[in-house]
Amino acid sequence: MNGILMPAERRLTMRQLRQMLRLAGSGTNSREIAVVLGIARITVQVNLQRAAAVGLSWHLPGELTDDAAEHKLFSRNGVKQGTRRRTEPNWADLAVELKKPSVTCSSCGEEYRG
Repeated sequence: MNGILMPAERRLTMRQLRQMLRLAGSGTNSREIAVVLGIARITVQVNLQRAAAVGLSWHLPGELTDDAAEHKLFSRNGVKQGTRRRTEPNWADLAVELKKPSVTCSSCGEEYRG
């Protein structure tokens, strides 16, 4: 998992997540769960690891709402939702800069990171 999202990884619905946890709790392996849900096996494995890391397993507590479960599974500790570590560049200015003959995407990226 390591905090890296794979390109093909997609967010599951809470219905799929609940069914995945139910199947895993009954001893079904990740390959069979993937077939039942129609998703990739790695998606099942990543989401089961994510659930285990936050202490979710089947039977989910009755008072746990879908929103609360989703927040528990997908929020990143230490980072507020909707905030960025760096301010976003002014895209209009960047488009103008890129039209200059000696400016490349790489040079703009290095300047931004600096």
